[in-house]
Amino acid sequence: MKIAILTRNPRGYSVKRFKEAAKLRGHTPVALDPLKFALHVESDDPAMSYRGKSLSRYNAVIPRVGASIGLYGTAVVRQFEQMGVFTLNTSTAISIARDKLRSMQIFSRHTIGMPPSAFVHDKSDVLPAIKKVGGAPVIIKLLEGSQGIGVILADQERTAAAIIETLQSTKQHVLIQKFVAESKGRDIRALVIGGRVVAAMRRRAEGQEFRSNVHRGGSTEVVELDDTYAATAVRAAHILGLSVAGVDMLEGEDGPQVMEVNASPGLEGIEKVTGIDIAGQIIEHIEERVQYPEVDLRQRMTVKSGYGVAELQISRKSQLINKTIQDSGLRDGGVLVLDVERGNNLHPAPEHDFKLLLGDKLLCFGKLLTLKQLLPSHKVTTRRKTKTKRKTTKAPKTDA
Repeated sequence: MKIAILTRNPRGYSVKRFKEAAKLRGHTPVALDPLKFALHVESDDPAMSYRGKSLSRYNAVIPRVGASIGLYGTAVVRQFEQMGVFTLNTSTAISIARDKLRSMQIFSRHTIGMPPSAFVHDKSDVLPAIKKVGGAPVIIKLLEGSQGIGVILADQERTAAAIIETLQSTKQHVLIQKFVAESKGRDIRALVIGGRVVAAMRRRAEGQEFRSNVHRGGSTEVVELDDTYAATAVRAAHILGLSVAGVDMLEGEDGPQVMEVNASPGLEGIEKVTGIDIAGQIIEHIEERVQYPEVDLRQRMTVKSGYGVAELQISRKSQLINKTIQDSGLRDGGVLVLDVERGNNLHPAPEHDFKLLLGDKLLCFGKLLTLKQLLPSHKVTTRRKTKTKRKTTKAPKTDA
């Protein structure tokens, strides 16, 4: 295979390791600068040129697109997708993972641990938001910061409010997050590839530094994740649509708290501390997946009207509770169950004898008419206005 590595740092550790691992398996890796592409958008003929010349055929792409070129970099990844080339992570997933607020918003509808967070615009909402996440101390994050840059710990509410107002005055968007005291100065980085954790390390900050990033001088050690932490890392990557991800988690009193998910995790720290050939495993994953690239369902839903995707949750009033998929009547009604989310576990393509339980979340594709009948009805109640006559007491007539 010919593999394109999109990067602005061709001499970086991760790129070198990808090249070594690809060559070892008989592939041809080429590092390409995303900013040197020109995208040609024409009807039924998406194409690209590189440094003014027509782009040769590639079988797969490894995106290493940083925040500084986020818009153009993801556009290049998207163009490869439209040309039918497999991309290790999709352009949509990369964009979502880079936006901390968007990621947290998506996580909030799932059963996954994360620090309470807030995002405000109006100055008057800053202090109430700080109190809402638990009060000082709080973490203040730039929405597109990385490697610990743009992350501030504020010990007092007034100090936090002043920092936020200052950053907002410079057109910076910030996220307010609860400070998980029991995890101060340390976190866990889990490397997820294809729905499984292949390596994990604990990072510790040096001295009074609360940021544990290796780029900030933090130390690392190998860690064996228990089932809860491993399942949380896999679910976080899955929810954001990432096949390869670095999932950063805090060790909270109530279990793992997802802090951030990186779509282009660096390999140097985790490979050196664990001794695991992560680059090689990523290349193997590409070999397995290149024949089965991701399909953007949103681009396919308009093919036939009357069909769509919906998420159904099994409630106490649901007619599906305690029934198998075969007995539920879903298939007879033209509905396929793509997966079932049960607690922290995901069951893809469940068999006909899979029993549906209270609380299950079903991702379904099929006839919208059938799906509509299964969705909970949203009754709109209106308050009836009643006119009341005000009683007036006439003053007695008096003789002038």
